[in-house]
Amino acid sequence: MFSIIQVGDVLVSSEVLTERFCCDLEACHGECCVEGDAGAPVTLDEVAAIEDALDEVWPELSASAQAVIDRQGVAYTDVEGTLVTSIVGGKDCAFTCHDGGCCLCVLERAWRAGRIRFCKPISCALYPIREVQMSNGTIGLNYHRWDVCREAVRKGREIDLPVYKFLRGPLERRFGAEWYAELEETARELKEQGVIK
Repeated sequence: MFSIIQVGDVLVSSEVLTERFCCDLEACHGECCVEGDAGAPVTLDEVAAIEDALDEVWPELSASAQAVIDRQGVAYTDVEGTLVTSIVGGKDCAFTCHDGGCCLCVLERAWRAGRIRFCKPISCALYPIREVQMSNGTIGLNYHRWDVCREAVRKGREIDLPVYKFLRGPLERRFGAEWYAELEETARELKEQGVIK
């Protein structure tokens, strides 16, 4: 059973503190980039950043991805009305490349090499946390379960790594270091009180 915890002005599912997770690329081969029925949620600012980086990563995109982007751009609005990255064949993110049997993000790879300034959409970086914008403007953070990440759950449990600690960098990128410190303090207090393990 999970509960909702308020950290600053963000509502956080207790599962973000209690569940264990650690990506295991050797086991999953980046399946999250090529499974699903829509692209990764993006903001208008992220769309602009991807467009700015497009010339640099264009040669690394598949011909199919280039055709999709030529036709509809780097993003589209899905059936739920969410702005998401363009996809190929109804499921593969257009910014996926294959290397050594793994699916990788061309944006992140170019960013790591210092070739572009934008890493990847925050929705990708935060996974398995999903951000929800509520009607009153409040932000909620939920833990998302997906079968393709079973190995990440196994590895996280093996090394006892809570989701929020695994995602420290992306959480700080999204909400700031001060907010993350408050999240850590909240987790510590809840552990001391025996509310979470």
